[in-house]
Amino acid sequence: MKSPVRVTITGAAGQIGYQLAFRIASGQMLGNDQPVILQLLEISSAIKALEGVAMELDDCAFKALSSVIITDNVDVAFKDSNYAFLVGAKPRGPGMERKDLLQANAKIFSVQGKSINTHANRDIRVLVIGNPANTNALITSMNAPNINIGNFTAMTRLDHNRAIAQLAKKCGQHISSISRVIIWGNHSATQYPDIHHAIVSGKPAIEKFDREWLTSNFIPVVQQRGASIINARGSSSAASAASAAIDHMHDWILGTPDDDWVSMGIPSNGSYGIKPGIIFSYPVRCINGGYEIIENLEINNFSKKLILASEIELREERAAIEELL
Repeated sequence: MKSPVRVTITGAAGQIGYQLAFRIASGQMLGNDQPVILQLLEISSAIKALEGVAMELDDCAFKALSSVIITDNVDVAFKDSNYAFLVGAKPRGPGMERKDLLQANAKIFSVQGKSINTHANRDIRVLVIGNPANTNALITSMNAPNINIGNFTAMTRLDHNRAIAQLAKKCGQHISSISRVIIWGNHSATQYPDIHHAIVSGKPAIEKFDREWLTSNFIPVVQQRGASIINARGSSSAASAASAAIDHMHDWILGTPDDDWVSMGIPSNGSYGIKPGIIFSYPVRCINGGYEIIENLEINNFSKKLILASEIELREERAAIEELL
């Protein structure tokens, strides 16, 4: 067996964190031959529930699970961590303004960024799931100056998976026939699910659909899918979010297929006109534990307008918490 790696999950007793812990322990993320030490973080009032999670993990007798650490101490949770899923975040309460939510979460993710900077493995890979994910990832990275900024990402893989599922359903095809979908921008209602470069059964997807379906059906359905799930089940998506988080980290570490790409919220670097300073979702190819942006795609005016709208929102979010960076 290989030496164990340490995986941190914050908000680990919550719905998404609970789902994540078992998927990772089962070997779904790194394989059954890679032992993991789960380092589970919760607020003090939820430690009792977290003890129950640890008991269940024991009872599963997963071959890949080396040990479980439960804690309400952020420094313990990030000690020597190789991979981190930042799930725990303050939800939006009644009457709370968007700026208030951003600032409340900025405090949480500032603390976690500082702890990562001091205690985590220097090559830690971080995925922020707690919303607003893109800006929370930015805050975390800015508070961890000794860690490569490229090691901080935000999850738009759930949106990517949703777009694939909607496209496959519309085409009457299996999801395995769909490739090269893109999510641009923010994990929010301004995200832009782009199928102008997508392939369905070897043929360009865009040739199969008119602009009316794209603008009136596909784009808003993907953008609003989270809200639709809340309306249907009374709570937010947890299993699909956890599944997407596993997909994100699995592909980042082990690589993407040669003929496909995935969407990841990563630090903007000027590609496609998105200046540095925000975490922005791009199409990327993952190789040897890293990622690279798919460059030189032709972007039409329709797409440019929607990409810009998401960039503007992210710049506004950054401005709301600028003094905390």
